[in-house]
Amino acid sequence: MEAVLVFISLFLVIFGISYLYFSTRHKERLALIEKGVDAGIFISPKAPRAAPVWKILTLNLALVMMGVGLGIIIGGFLAELTVIGDAAYPASIFMVSGLGLLIGHFQTKKLDN
Repeated sequence: MEAVLVFISLFLVIFGISYLYFSTRHKERLALIEKGVDAGIFISPKAPRAAPVWKILTLNLALVMMGVGLGIIIGGFLAELTVIGDAAYPASIFMVSGLGLLIGHFQTKKLDN
């Protein structure tokens, strides 16, 4: 029962913060328009365009998932061949997933250029 309350309260907090953010932003822009100031001052046309967030997220998520899969395979081989045993699974999963995130970081830098 407590877990349900935690999730409900977490949802309410996120909803409340986002509602306050968007309603305040809307009120500020309406006040600017009423005073005759262009509300387009919030958008900078000369700002450098970054890669879309969904591309970066998809790239990093794909590389982490491939890293987890490869880590499980490598962990299976290491568990059979060495004395390490069951510790080989989490160690290889974290190492290969971290390597996937590092590759994702460098690929994201290439997307920005």
